[in-house]
Amino acid sequence: MAGTTSDTFAPTELGSLKISKLLKMYAVPGIIAQTAASLYNMVDSIYIGHIKDVGAAAISGLAVTFPLMNLSVALGTLVGVGSMTMISVMLGQKNYETASRILSNVLSINTIIGLLFTIVSLCFLSPILRFFGASDLTLPYAKDYMTIILIGNVITHLYFGFNGIIRASGNPKTAMGLTLFTVGSNAILDPIFIFTFGMGIQGAALATVICQLMALCYTLKFFFNGKSFLHFPKPLFQINPRLAKSFMSIGMGPFLMNSAACIVSIFINKQLGRYGGDLSIGSYGIINRFTFLFIMIVMGFTQGLQPIAGYNYGARQYSRVKEIFILTTKWTLLITTVCFLISELFPEAAIGLFTSDEELKSIATRGIKIMNASFGLVGFGMTTTVFFQCLGMVKKSIFLSLSRQLLFLVPLLFILPQFMAEKGVWISFPIADFVSSVISFIMIMYLFRKFNKLKDGDDPAILGSYL
Repeated sequence: MAGTTSDTFAPTELGSLKISKLLKMYAVPGIIAQTAASLYNMVDSIYIGHIKDVGAAAISGLAVTFPLMNLSVALGTLVGVGSMTMISVMLGQKNYETASRILSNVLSINTIIGLLFTIVSLCFLSPILRFFGASDLTLPYAKDYMTIILIGNVITHLYFGFNGIIRASGNPKTAMGLTLFTVGSNAILDPIFIFTFGMGIQGAALATVICQLMALCYTLKFFFNGKSFLHFPKPLFQINPRLAKSFMSIGMGPFLMNSAACIVSIFINKQLGRYGGDLSIGSYGIINRFTFLFIMIVMGFTQGLQPIAGYNYGARQYSRVKEIFILTTKWTLLITTVCFLISELFPEAAIGLFTSDEELKSIATRGIKIMNASFGLVGFGMTTTVFFQCLGMVKKSIFLSLSRQLLFLVPLLFILPQFMAEKGVWISFPIADFVSSVISFIMIMYLFRKFNKLKDGDDPAILGSYL
């Protein structure tokens, strides 16, 4: 793990260094960290998918857990993403005291939310998983995996929340190092627990929790360093209603996006189960894991965008805000285009990483070619959504977060399978991706026309409510 000295620089440099250099400084560690995080999930799926005699059923059971895991992530982003964005703005305004108080609020609120989520979920785990699409075949695997993941839920919330704040506070290499540590240790522990100890899918979950716990211990040590400009204040546990409301309102966009993902995942599982069966659900799980790798790379770029755009918007340097958006968009479009090309040209190779079951491979190969047909556009939509979020334009971020999934994808998932059966589920994705990208383009062009009327240093309020 990187130390806290060599990779810490004065946060004021976010407003003075060349934009391309800043994006490299922040995005590259973010990309490495997010790619590692996606590999973190992929490693579990790859090992689980190759468990002798039960791999196909186990990976289908894992797919059933996605909605519950999305809901857990949603609650984490409600606090984590909003606090990270607000801390970036506070650092841009050189308000270090408020930034540290936000940090303490994150510790308190994430702990409370994580514990409540764990208790409620464990009490009703079987009916929840049944509702999410588990069958008699897949329920035992889904339950075994989620029981252990839920026990470690508070650890997960705190680790990912603080890791993002480390990045936003000017220490992207430290954040990257922590993620690489968890991925590397997980890759080592997974086969030991799954195969050597014979724990199967439970071993994958236990390895995940242990690795995150080790990383969290270092993260807490990082913020207990009183010499840093961002550290835990006294008292340690604080809840300031005004601050909490502010950063949770900013985090509402990604929270609703992940909540919508939970709803959509439930609906997808039910539709695939109805028109295809357990292996179709498992196929979606495989495709989702593969596509998630590229989504996480895009998120690495957008994480680089967040502190730079947030700081410069707080400092009223609008030309730099526009520049970082345009540069980030170019890269994210490239990444999602690569995913599109692999999905269309080499689908068998992508799916073969996760399973050797021929029937499962056949269904997933057909699905990935259809599902990712418009994926090349997704990078633009994700960048636009995060851009609005890090500027504090909460309503617009929320709208873009929800439009693709709830306004377009869910109705398509309901209508098309009635005429096209299982194929209708797959084809709903590219249609929703295309339409939501068009809407993102219209909204960002309108914002840029507003920005073009501002000079650096102007109060954005002079242009009205859109800013």
